[in-house]
Formats: sequence, structure tokens, C-alpha cells
Amino acid sequence: MDYSIIFVCLMGMGTVFFGLICLIVLTTLLGRVCGHRRQDAAPAAAVPAPAPAADQQELIAAVSAAIAEDLGTDITGIRILSIREV
Repeated sequence: MDYSIIFVCLMGMGTVFFGLICLIVLTTLLGRVCGHRRQDAAPAAAVPAPAPAADQQELIAAVSAAIAEDLGTDITGIRILSIREV
């Protein structure tokens, strides 16, 4: 069979649009399913960081100075929120 150029173009464009419509439908359905589950989940409460002890303040000062030196900035531009052992 010899297909015309118009028929091939229309079949190609139809296939692409059909695929795009399928993607839109699937993403809409998944968005509704995931959105429904997200509403059921309770929001996590923010836990405030504990105040650093006197020994930790020296550690924070040393770490801040090292980071400032490495970045080449002033130490006032660095803010360390917490330090944990790894």
C-alpha cells in the first residue's frame, strides 16, 4: 500500500496528541490521589533548637571562624544553627 504524505502526517500528529492527552489524564489522576493522601498527613511541628552550652559556644566560634576563612568572608555573615556529631 502506498500511503499519502497527508495521511502519514495526520496519523503522526494524532498519535502524539493521543499520547499527550494520556499523560495529562494520568498526571491529573495521580495528583488527585497524592493530594488526597497529603491532606490526611499531619504537619510536622517545628522543634526549636536548644540553647548552646558554654563549651559549645567556643566550638561554634571556632567552626564559624574556619568557615569564614575558607569562604573568604567576614565571620558576621555566617550563622550556624546547630552542630551534631556524625
